[in-house]
Amino acid sequence: MSRGRRNVLILVLVLGALLLASVYAVLVLRKGFSARDEPSGIETMIARQARHLAVPRAAREMKNPLPLTPELLTEARAHFADHCALCHGNDGRGQTEIGRNLYPKSPDMTRAGTQSLSDGELFSIIKNGIRLTGMPAWGANAPQDDHASWELVHLIRHFPRMTEEEMQEMQALNPVSPGELKEQADEDQFLNGNDGNDGNGGDEPPATPSHEHKH
Repeated sequence: MSRGRRNVLILVLVLGALLLASVYAVLVLRKGFSARDEPSGIETMIARQARHLAVPRAAREMKNPLPLTPELLTEARAHFADHCALCHGNDGRGQTEIGRNLYPKSPDMTRAGTQSLSDGELFSIIKNGIRLTGMPAWGANAPQDDHASWELVHLIRHFPRMTEEEMQEMQALNPVSPGELKEQADEDQFLNGNDGNDGNGGDEPPATPSHEHKH
């Protein structure tokens, strides 16, 4: 192909891309920027490609250095329940109030869109987050934080085979809001026949242990 024809082809491609971008911009402005909408096919394609390109090739080729053991999965479940389940759910399917209302929505990590990613891609997403989404970067550039991220990679691989017992274990470790603590305290008082006159007016819910898992 001659240089002139190649330049014409490049110009046509650029103009076509600009035309598509303009049409898309008009559609977005017409519909608004509501987070309730489902991402379009174009957005999904661009986001996946951008995610792929954002992970350096050397990182994409990394393999999980941690051996998979029951003890590792136990620690990973506790970490995920405390840090990640609010958006992703204990089962990794993203069907939580926050996960369903993000834009883009939290993915179902049991499906091929996540399971087909390499270990290195999953690790990089956990460690560095994804811009312009609800996925933050976790941890610092420290060995213990990288270790925790690699544990979560194993857990993500395990999500399609989660058991009911594992789900119940994680549910017990989910953070509890002050409102939920108060509701539980009121329920306990009612069941125990306590009128709330326990010396503190019944206004303070009982202290519960926090689940701290450093990342």
